[in-house]
Amino acid sequence: MQFAIHVQLDYHFAQACDVLLQIEAAALPDQVIEDAAITITPGEHFARVPAQDDIGERIWLRIGGPMVVDYHARVSVDRAAADLADLARVPPHRLPGEAVPYLMPSRYCPSNRFAELVATEFAEVEGGAKIIAMRDWIAAHLVYEAGASNSDTTAIDTFVDRKGICRDYAHLMIALARAADIPARIASVYAPRVTPPDFHAVAEVFLGGAWHLVDATGMAEAEEMIRIGIGRDAGDVAFLTAFGALEMNSQTVSVKAL
Repeated sequence: MQFAIHVQLDYHFAQACDVLLQIEAAALPDQVIEDAAITITPGEHFARVPAQDDIGERIWLRIGGPMVVDYHARVSVDRAAADLADLARVPPHRLPGEAVPYLMPSRYCPSNRFAELVATEFAEVEGGAKIIAMRDWIAAHLVYEAGASNSDTTAIDTFVDRKGICRDYAHLMIALARAADIPARIASVYAPRVTPPDFHAVAEVFLGGAWHLVDATGMAEAEEMIRIGIGRDAGDVAFLTAFGALEMNSQTVSVKAL
């Protein structure tokens, strides 16, 4: 399936500062970049650097005043959705090195705090079936509510408040999976049915020797997601990180199936 992506960002920086941008779809075996172009208001510095685990790229900018970003891409996705229920958990001692960091607690996903819950609530199922049970539990117990969280909200906060946005659903999914000794990480993605249209965050879990996308919000299916980047939690995949004061004038994200 092929998708058209269009992103426009319009920000203003009162003083020159460093900016880390990550909005371009990653070139991966299961998603091919057919065509892409990005334009950015010229600044003092522009450099591309590899993103987390070499999945995608980030752009370093040094810029002051207005910053307008315009990104177009056409991406073909060839990814069959796996039946998670058929996938086995990989014992920790057999995990590849790339998966090991995603077993550990992180800033927004303090998985150690969920060990008791996971041991009691999801004790009857294993492997991919446990992930499905966690995903369905989150969908049943959380309310999707814009503005319900902020940049400091962790999976613990989301569990207590029972509401949040996509990154909060993803953080709780990741924390529960890690508490069950299943590696899990966050993926920033584009997807056509996200409402309202925006950058989207989902979980990826390591089962059966491979990574599998899981969206507890139910807004995106694995075969239609376009990965931008991955990381331990939202701190690693922010579409824009500014090391100084900024003001947003406007921001739009459009993803359409062709």
